[in-house]
Amino acid sequence: MLSGRRLDLLDPTPVDIEIEDIAHGLSFVARWNGQTQGDFAYSVAEHSLLVENLYSRLNPKAPAKWQLAALLHDAPEYVIGDMISPVKNAVGPGYGELDLRLTAAIHLRFGLPAAVPLAVKKQIKKADKISAWMEATRIAGFSEAEANRFFGKPDASIIDGLELRLRPPMDARNDYLARHAELLALI
Repeated sequence: MLSGRRLDLLDPTPVDIEIEDIAHGLSFVARWNGQTQGDFAYSVAEHSLLVENLYSRLNPKAPAKWQLAALLHDAPEYVIGDMISPVKNAVGPGYGELDLRLTAAIHLRFGLPAAVPLAVKKQIKKADKISAWMEATRIAGFSEAEANRFFGKPDASIIDGLELRLRPPMDARNDYLARHAELLALI
């Protein structure tokens, strides 16, 4: 890692996880395999900021630790990349197991339980699907009808005023780091 840490992907430990490595990696990983409109790829860091925002809108009384879990929901992708669902399914259960091990190490590093409660996980997934709908319709070329079929139509009041930001990776990285610090300070 850029921090100098050595991360064993098959047996990750919390002491080898640094938020700077996560933020940097995610800011350079493109969502939708880079098949989006705009001058910059839509990064997983930017997506994660949006998911955390949506999660907080959907769950205004959620404690900061679950907001942090929402921000970190795709954190393993800083080293394993973002694969579209059909590819993940083709790779098989090994990908999911690797993702779970990395997620557990990341969560423990930042004071979260290795696995978040199922109810919280479902709420984060709901925010993730709303984000995917927004991304699909605004930058990935899907019609609303197509996005509704794949992701479900979101409540307009939840996405009101939210914009997708395609910008230089360092801007997304810095905002990801800042939001992480804000949430840690609240835990």
